[in-house]
Amino acid sequence: MKVLMILTSHDQLGDTGRKTGFWLEELAAPYYVFKDAGAEIVLASPKGGQPPLDPKSNEPAFQTAETRRFEADASATAQLAATVRLDSVSQADYDTVFYPGGHGPLWDLAEDATSAALMEAFLANGKPIALVCHAPGVLQHVKTPAGRPLVEGKQVTGFSNTEEDAVALTDIVPFLVEDVLKAQGGIYTKGPDWAPYIVQDGLLITGQNPASSAAAATRLLEQLAPGKSA
Repeated sequence: MKVLMILTSHDQLGDTGRKTGFWLEELAAPYYVFKDAGAEIVLASPKGGQPPLDPKSNEPAFQTAETRRFEADASATAQLAATVRLDSVSQADYDTVFYPGGHGPLWDLAEDATSAALMEAFLANGKPIALVCHAPGVLQHVKTPAGRPLVEGKQVTGFSNTEEDAVALTDIVPFLVEDVLKAQGGIYTKGPDWAPYIVQDGLLITGQNPASSAAAATRLLEQLAPGKSA
């Protein structure tokens, strides 16, 4: 089993002068769900190399057993420092793809035609995909074979407006994940703020927030089990 994980390369939080990037728990938790299941993991990002870490995600209040395990894992940190360029990967080489969030993807991956085409290719070949927290916003330009928005009529979740408001970034981000999913016809639902909540509709798995990362990865593995169909 070979899993592709796609991270942001964007490090600026709008025009605030503050840094952003990917959220550490959203990489670390699924990384070890996959690794402990025996999967081969490849990390990619639009620019390749070391992707930017949202510094807030590594503050003590947001550290978890998985984030500490990742930081102490020399192999994992070396892999993170050398992500492959997104435009060099093909869905044909992987069984599935997972997108961690953080605010960074709202600026780069959400507008990345290579990313959109890659997801369309995974789905066209019957392969499940998963995105958590802000990463479901990356679906905004992904289309069905008929040219319709992928999320139209599908059950989806992602970082909620109330959660964005709680971190005081509603007026900073380029768009609100919940609003974009709804505007494209997605059937958006959410759980309590900051609690694990995932939704699956066919091959598409979405998670609401950082706490949903491991559950989304686990559900993705279940879809890859022999004999399992969406």
